[in-house]
Amino acid sequence: MSKRPSVYPFTAVVGQDMMRLALVLNAIDMRIGGVLIRGERGTGKSTAARALAALLPEIQVIADSPFNDDPNHPDSWSDISRERHAGKVISEIPSEMRRAAFIDLPVSATEDRVVGTLDIEKAIQRGEKHFEPGVLAAANRGILYVDEVNLLDDHIVDLLLDSAAMGVNIVEREGISFSHPARFILVGTMNPEEGDLRPQLLDRFALSVDVLGIHRPADRIEILQRHIAYEDDPEGFKAEWQPVEDTLSQRIATARKLVDSVSHTQNDLRLIAGIMSEMQVDGHRADLVVLKTARAHAAYEGRNHITDHDIALAIRLAIPHRLKRGPFNDATAELDKLENKLQDKREEMGDKDGTEMQEEGEARNGQTASDKKKVKR
Repeated sequence: MSKRPSVYPFTAVVGQDMMRLALVLNAIDMRIGGVLIRGERGTGKSTAARALAALLPEIQVIADSPFNDDPNHPDSWSDISRERHAGKVISEIPSEMRRAAFIDLPVSATEDRVVGTLDIEKAIQRGEKHFEPGVLAAANRGILYVDEVNLLDDHIVDLLLDSAAMGVNIVEREGISFSHPARFILVGTMNPEEGDLRPQLLDRFALSVDVLGIHRPADRIEILQRHIAYEDDPEGFKAEWQPVEDTLSQRIATARKLVDSVSHTQNDLRLIAGIMSEMQVDGHRADLVVLKTARAHAAYEGRNHITDHDIALAIRLAIPHRLKRGPFNDATAELDKLENKLQDKREEMGDKDGTEMQEEGEARNGQTASDKKKVKR
């Protein structure tokens, strides 16, 4: 494996558990749709986002692709890779391992810089389809980070969110089109004191987390000590934390393989839909986000189906920026009682909770208690 850059270790970040969990769950399943991190200055927002990129497992890509095309998924290839490797078996396609990209998008970015450009002159005069990749191409299968996303032009935010949702970028000019995969973890950070996003754009971010400064003196001392140690000897500090980093990286890699096989029941869907309706959440995007996030959390915990605990965590991450009433802190206080609320809802439906269903499934599959402990390790 190639050497990772000396960024501050993700696992060395003190506190901010929900922010780190939201980032990890997006790393497990990029289809969730990104995370908006709102908080005051100096709360570790950008530090955590950059650290996640260094933590992500390396990816296999087509060697001559500027779009990080996955050789094992031809249905997602860019137009260039389709033309170059059409008809070849996967074993014949040259590939290499690369680090997942971390792309920092400036607030001054233009549309062409983001989506890329088609050379119309070459296309008309020579019949050649020449495409200059943009930010979305570079970020494919990695992290696209936007600091102060609330200051970014609304049109550019729309482009980013559309690509994050569809997983593809299509550029059309003068009847000529080009497409490439654009599946990435969109991480937006902002300070609410500097203005908020429009409600329509807020809803497009799958998850949101509010981060606050840590006030407990012992934790603040720990933050100071770790940052001093990192500044004095970045490589030594990284080496000290590397075993924990490797463990989490492997856990993410394992969860990525498991997430597509995580199951849910019809009553799980009824439960999610019922809670969303009671909270008066507009549209249906939140329902889908909750399900995807719950599945990712189940995979992260090493389980093959979701429980009420997964659903409760998913709602805590997916709902606060979508609630109509009350300030954010009031919404969070209400969500603290969510697992009890889910249990009550299941009883109304005459349904067993997810934990009981998990235990019954494990009994049917012959999984012992000791095996279960190993999975949850």
